Amino acid sequence: MSDDSFIREVNEELRQDQFKSLWRRFGPVAIGAAVLLVVATAGYVGYERWTSSQANASGDAFSQALDLARQGETAEALAAFEELEGSGYGSYPLLARMRAATVLSADGDADGAVAAFDEIAADKSVTDVIADTARLRAGLILVDHGSYADVAARVETLTADGNALRHTAREALGLAAWKEGKRDDALTLFQQISGDAAAPRNTRQRAEMMVELILGSGPAE
Repeated sequence: MSDDSFIREVNEELRQDQFKSLWRRFGPVAIGAAVLLVVATAGYVGYERWTSSQANASGDAFSQALDLARQGETAEALAAFEELEGSGYGSYPLLARMRAATVLSADGDADGAVAAFDEIAADKSVTDVIADTARLRAGLILVDHGSYADVAARVETLTADGNALRHTAREALGLAAWKEGKRDDALTLFQQISGDAAAPRNTRQRAEMMVELILGSGPAE
């Protein structure tokens, strides 16, 4: 046997011994890691399927409740939304709460709708955006069914510059002020809207009409 062949055989034996030693030390760990990876993958896939199934079921229930509301089946719709609030998945319970309050308003139950929106606005578990939206919805209802103070209590903080809801909040507060004879307050609010280039065109046009109406009504007595 040549020296090169002998050296190759020795090296091969050494490599095999090293591999066996490494396998004895780390083989069980590698097998365990592989098993954990398979289990984790299976668990993730199973969870994804479960969440998808739950979301689809809640989505179907929400759609059915909306259909009931559109068909004028108010009691049935409210019952369906209430059930979804308790058993729905993801964001559907909150959507059900918001929609149930809207159904109450459409059915003429202004007090019930305002109370429902106020409850959502006071819920610390909802985001600031949802809470502010609920305050605004309550304020809009109170333009016709409450006082200026009632509307202001919900929307006045939303009228600040930079607030995304300021245009509608100012409009609601302006209408409440005009309804209650607060001419100057109403004029100021509608002028803020009409002078805000970021305001939606329809909102700005309504504000301009209200400015003309208020100015045309003469000075406050």
